[in-house]
Amino acid sequence: MTLHFPREEFAARLERLKARMREEKLDALLLFAQESMYWLTGYDTFGYCFFQSLVVKADGSMALLTRAADLRQARLTSTIENILVWVDRSNADPSMDLKNLLVDMDLLGCRLGIEYDTHGMTGRTARLIDNQLVSFGELIDASTIVSDLRLIKSEAEIRHIERAALLADDALEAALPLVAAGADEAAILAALQGAVLAGGGDYPANNFIIGSGEEALLCRYKSGRRILQAQDQLTLEWAGVSAHYHAAMMRTVLIGEPGPRHMELYDACTATLQDMEARLKPGHTFGEIFDALARSLDEAGMTRHRLNVCGYSLGARFAPSWMEHQLFMAGNPQAILPNMSLFLHVIILDSERNAAMTLGQSYLTTDAGPRSLSRHGVDLLRR
Repeated sequence: MTLHFPREEFAARLERLKARMREEKLDALLLFAQESMYWLTGYDTFGYCFFQSLVVKADGSMALLTRAADLRQARLTSTIENILVWVDRSNADPSMDLKNLLVDMDLLGCRLGIEYDTHGMTGRTARLIDNQLVSFGELIDASTIVSDLRLIKSEAEIRHIERAALLADDALEAALPLVAAGADEAAILAALQGAVLAGGGDYPANNFIIGSGEEALLCRYKSGRRILQAQDQLTLEWAGVSAHYHAAMMRTVLIGEPGPRHMELYDACTATLQDMEARLKPGHTFGEIFDALARSLDEAGMTRHRLNVCGYSLGARFAPSWMEHQLFMAGNPQAILPNMSLFLHVIILDSERNAAMTLGQSYLTTDAGPRSLSRHGVDLLRR
């Protein structure tokens, strides 16, 4: 069996979940988020892109409904003992199998929490489930219950996060020597990803971001590669990954002699990141971190060039995104607490002058303040 945590760790997580279910007066929770299943049991698969659900009763008993291709996956990677398979066939409706499972688990007429807000729950799946269960019991949107529990990391989780951060640093050191005029983005990208895999890490939950020239102003992955020019800019966003736990980093590297606009943007980035770091501790909220960014960049005249989010919680995530639910955005009341792993980024994209500058770093929160998880500072990277 392949488990990344001791069974005692999973048992403690289940107790935390049961306590939260009692608070919400839930008789059972229907999990559809792969992150939730992984956190609770170790179950590791990409089969969540098809229909599957882990049913957790208030007494802690569990049953997984999945496809035949994931039966052995669940047996090998999880603590789940009760695994049922729905049969792939034309016009199959696995929501009926789920309803029958809930009957067998004596949950008819009960209060059922359902994870709707997840990539494992398509619109079609939601409609099928609602149609099957609308008169079966009381349905509650419980999308954030496990997600909220996952915000605070255990010591065992922190060890994986620190390992992921080490791999992120290794990736930067492997890729940076390749950045020069005439370099192919493909070689730089291969060095980033190769360092993580060679170090024993995993694939990331979303593609690494690489873009130069005008594409340095993109903060999403796109297909296609470019050759770096003598005067250029290269934006990179990547993550080290250990047992699906992510530690992200982001930088814009300047090739050639920096112009005054790039230096102006870099100075704004560093000053803003310092303002955000000063508030990244208990006693503040996620919304206050964004307020610090908005105030700093607005005062620097960068309002048109900033984004409306400046980071998010990190953890064990699956495709298509390593971003957690909790974002640093205006009005988010989520309190910053010790032992959160968080990613702060300052992204300035000046389309008028075709100039980009980004800084992104992962942190572990403590009572005293944030601890950067990277051994690298935020000095301007020039090649």
